[in-house]
Amino acid sequence: MPATELAPPQLPDLVDSHCHLDFPDLAAETDAVLARARAAGVNRMVTICTRLKNEPKVRALAEAHPQVFYAAGTHPMHAAEEPLATLDELVALARHPRFVGIGETGLDYHYTAESKAIQQTSLRIHIAAAQETGLPLIIHARDADEDMAAILAEGMAAKPYTCVMHCFSSGPRLAEAALEMGFTLSISGIAAFPKSQDLRDIFARAPLDRLILETDSPYLAPPPYRGKRNEPAYVAHTASAMAPVFGLSLQEFAAITTANFDRLFPRAARGS
Repeated sequence: MPATELAPPQLPDLVDSHCHLDFPDLAAETDAVLARARAAGVNRMVTICTRLKNEPKVRALAEAHPQVFYAAGTHPMHAAEEPLATLDELVALARHPRFVGIGETGLDYHYTAESKAIQQTSLRIHIAAAQETGLPLIIHARDADEDMAAILAEGMAAKPYTCVMHCFSSGPRLAEAALEMGFTLSISGIAAFPKSQDLRDIFARAPLDRLILETDSPYLAPPPYRGKRNEPAYVAHTASAMAPVFGLSLQEFAAITTANFDRLFPRAARGS
């Protein structure tokens, strides 16, 4: 190229470890959403099924698009509304080559505390599936830190498993407990909100090799899109906001979190 012509900026190599491409806000324009993700440097993503009756639809997205992988489980807020997942059912789903994780599952006492008993039962079944399959557990935790830490530790004592604390926004004690068990913390757009300094401090204290990125789209868009529909491309904005926390460039932070993703989700790793 001519000496006066600048090379185009290098795109980061990013992964959105948790999105919901089957939700109506994104499903209506899948091809455009994936194109915008690619243009932002987001080259792979995991779309999450939150009700097992929707698994065929979510699986179809992963089968149709090479950059899309999927996971399935019963979201804790749906645990009282849906048939209880069985270990055999989850293990059978996990045989699909593009199925990369168990969940999301977990505990949510913020909106659905009245169903905490069935949530805990469901969580234990999902833990058993992660132990049986060797696939990572995907955890949703809200206002349930003490019970969450206890149940995760109970499972770990019985048989080790891998796990990601999806969209981590809990307190430092749960973060410490999760990290002590060897788990990964996932950074969402919440960490980029101006008032999220306490959360950024939790991530800053975590080992760099235990952090990955996500959008949880169509929810929780980072600035400058806060309050609007989120999508996988916007993981680049969260990465840009968080890289300086670690004294890293965007490209460096992207490379580290993508390598972490590849270790945690080996079925979705590049070249797998």
